[in-house]
Amino acid sequence: MAIARQVLCVCAFLSLPHAGAEPIRYSVAEEAESGSLVGKLAEDAGLTPAQLSARRARLVSDDGRQHFRLDRASGRLVVAGRLDREELCGQAASCMLPFELLLAEPLQFFRVEVALEDINDHSPLFPEERVSFDIPETSDPGSRFPLEVARDLDIGSNTVQAYSISPENEYFTVLENMPEGSVVLTVLATDQDAGVNGDISYQLSQAVGQSDSAFVIDPKTGEIKLTKPLDFEAAATHELSVRARDGGGLSAICKVLVEVVDVNDNAPELVVSSFSSPLPENTVPGTVVALFSVRDRDSGANGKISCALEDQLLFSLRPAYKNYYELVTVSALDREETAQYVLSVTAADAGSPPLTTTQTFTVDVSDVNDNAPVFNQTSYTMYVRENNVPTVFVGAVSAADADVGLNAKVTYSLAPAQAAERPRCSCISVNSENGHVFVLRPLDYEHLRQTEVTVVASDAGSPPLRANVTVRLVVLDENDNAPLVLYPGQESGAASSELVPVSAEAGYLITKVVAVDADSGQNSWLSYHLLRATEPGLFTVAVQSGEVRLRRPVTDRDSVKQKLVVLVRDNGQPPLSATAALSALLLKDFSDVRLPHSSAATEEQDGSLTTYLIISLVFVSLLFLISAAVFVARKVCRRKELQAGHVLYGADNLQSGLADAAAAGTLPRAYCYEISLTTGSGNSEFKFLKPILPSLPPQHCATGQGPEEGQDFPCVPVSTEDMAPDNPGTLSARQFNALSFD
Repeated sequence: MAIARQVLCVCAFLSLPHAGAEPIRYSVAEEAESGSLVGKLAEDAGLTPAQLSARRARLVSDDGRQHFRLDRASGRLVVAGRLDREELCGQAASCMLPFELLLAEPLQFFRVEVALEDINDHSPLFPEERVSFDIPETSDPGSRFPLEVARDLDIGSNTVQAYSISPENEYFTVLENMPEGSVVLTVLATDQDAGVNGDISYQLSQAVGQSDSAFVIDPKTGEIKLTKPLDFEAAATHELSVRARDGGGLSAICKVLVEVVDVNDNAPELVVSSFSSPLPENTVPGTVVALFSVRDRDSGANGKISCALEDQLLFSLRPAYKNYYELVTVSALDREETAQYVLSVTAADAGSPPLTTTQTFTVDVSDVNDNAPVFNQTSYTMYVRENNVPTVFVGAVSAADADVGLNAKVTYSLAPAQAAERPRCSCISVNSENGHVFVLRPLDYEHLRQTEVTVVASDAGSPPLRANVTVRLVVLDENDNAPLVLYPGQESGAASSELVPVSAEAGYLITKVVAVDADSGQNSWLSYHLLRATEPGLFTVAVQSGEVRLRRPVTDRDSVKQKLVVLVRDNGQPPLSATAALSALLLKDFSDVRLPHSSAATEEQDGSLTTYLIISLVFVSLLFLISAAVFVARKVCRRKELQAGHVLYGADNLQSGLADAAAAGTLPRAYCYEISLTTGSGNSEFKFLKPILPSLPPQHCATGQGPEEGQDFPCVPVSTEDMAPDNPGTLSARQFNALSFD
C-alpha cells in the first residue's frame, strides 16, 4: 500500500502544470541568520500574497528538509535555519539546494534553486601540528623537503592559496628589507692540499645583464653580504657566481641563486583617470563621477588590493574592468541639503600589516532651480492711518529661496485680480527688489476700511518659480469728521421751538439732541454739553444721551422765549465738535402757542438780521416824519392860495369823506408800512394822534378818482371796530401788523 501511494503521489506530482521550464534561482551566503531574505518568491512567480494564502502555498523538497520558509503574508522566501555549506555539499564546487513551490486549486508548482555561497569560515589545517626533518649539513642551498599539504574545508579563494615560512626563522628566508651588511649566506670550499696550496680565497661575480651587484663576498670567510637594500619589485632573483681559488692556482666555481622574498613595503597606488565636479543636483542615479585605477607593486597577498568608500549613502564604488573602479551616484542629490561632498576612497592591500592609500574626491553640487521662494509669514497684516501722505511706507514682505545665484534672486510684484474677483485697490505698490509695501495715495477710513492684495515672489531661474502671499492693509481711523447733528435740524431758517409748560417739574424732558460721527472707535464716542442758554441754570444736558431736561422748575422771572446751544463733541485727539441751536417756549397754556410761535418765527432769524430790521424801521419812521412835515407845509401853502381864490370844503365834508373811505376799507392812495412787534414787547399797541388840522376842507385822495384829481392827501384807512376798546385813537397789535402807509 505504501509503494502504491508513493507511485500515485509521483504520478500526481508529474501531472501538475509547470509554471515555466526554467527554475527560479536565488543565492544566499552560508551561515545566514534565520529569517534572512533570500528573494521575493511570490513576485518572481507572478503571484500575489493573497493568492499564496488562498491556494495554500507550501515548499516541497526531495529530501524533506526545510532549509527555507515562505512568508505567505509578504510572499518572501527567507532562511529557515542554519545553513552550513561544508555540511550540505562538502568540497563540491557548487552547492545547489532545489525545492518546489506547490499551490492548490488548481494544482501548480514552480521549481526553485538556491545556490549556497561559501564564506571563509574554516582555517587551513596541517595533518600534524609538528613535523621534524633530518637535514644533512652538506645539503646544498635550494634543497627541497616535502611537507604534507594543509587541508581547508572552504573552496575557491577561501581555500589554501600559498605557503610561507614564518619570518622568525633566519635560516629559511633571503627578505627584501634586510639591512645593508646583512649576511645572506656563507660559501665554503675545501682543499686537501696543505700549506699555501690549501689556502682558499673567494671571488664573486654577477651574471651578465644584471645591474650593479648588491652583494659582496668576504675573500677569506666566504660570507656573502648585502651592500645595499634589495628590492623585490626591481629584481625578484639574483644569480651569483662564486669562485674559490687556492694558493696553487686551482679554482672551483659555485653558482648561488638568491631569491628575494617580497615584503609588504609598497602601499597601493590610486591613479585618477577622470573626475567630474561640480555635479548638477538633478543628476540621475548611476552617473559616473570619477574613474580611477589601483595597483600595488608588491606580489601575492601584498599586492592584492581592495577599495572602499567611507560612510557614504549617496555614492558607491563600482568595479569597471581589471583594476579600474568607477565612483557613481546611487541616489538623488540635493544641493540645499548638502552643497559639497568630500569622498574618501581607501585602497588597502592584503599584506600583514596591510598598507593603505586614501584618495579624496571633493564633489561640488551645482544648483538647479528646484526650490520656489518661501515667504517668512503665511500672511501679512499692515496698518496705515487715514489721510496718509502719498507713497507712505507701511511694511515689507520677505521671501527666501534655498537656491543660489540667479535661482535665488527674488523679485516681488502684485498679482493681477482674477476675472471672477472684484477689482482691487490700486492704492498699494510693492518694491520689486526689497518687498517694501507703499500706499500711493491718501486713504479715507470712511470709504475704505481694509483691502487685500496678493504679492508674488518670483526667482530668476529658468523657468522661474513663484510663491504667493496675501497682504491685508487695514486703514486706521483718524478723527477727521466732526459730529453731525441730526435733530433738531440745523438747516438755514428758523430754529425749531420746543413747548414747555410752566408747570413742568425739574427733570422734565424737553427734547433730545441726536448726532452721529462718521469716524469709528473712540473718535465716534459723542458727549453733549450745554454751551450757552438764555437761562443756563434752567436747563441740563445729559452727557451721554443728549437729553435736554429742566434743571429746576420754571419761575415767573424766566423769559417766555429760551434759546439754547448744545455742544456735541467727539472723543478724538484732538476732539472735533458741532453745535445744535434750539429754542424753548415756556407757556401756561398750549392754546396760546399760535401768537408766540408766529412772532418767534420772525425773531429766530439771526441776531444781526434783527438789528438790521430795527435800523430799517427807524430809518423809515424818520423818512415818514420828514415826509409828513413837508406834506403839512405844502398843504398850508395851498390853503393860503385856496383862501385867496378858491372855495374850500368844510370840515363836515372832510370827515364824511374820511368816514366813507374808512367804511370802504381802502383809501384812494395807500402809504403802507409793515411793523412787527417782538414777542416780549411790553406794549403791543400803536397810537394815532388826533388830526392836527380838523378844519381842513374835505379833499379826495389822489387815486385818480373824484373831483380834485392829483391832490396829495395822506389817507389812513381806519374803522371804528379796529380801534382799541379803551381808546378810540389806538389800534390793536393785530391791526397794526396789517397797517399800511404809502
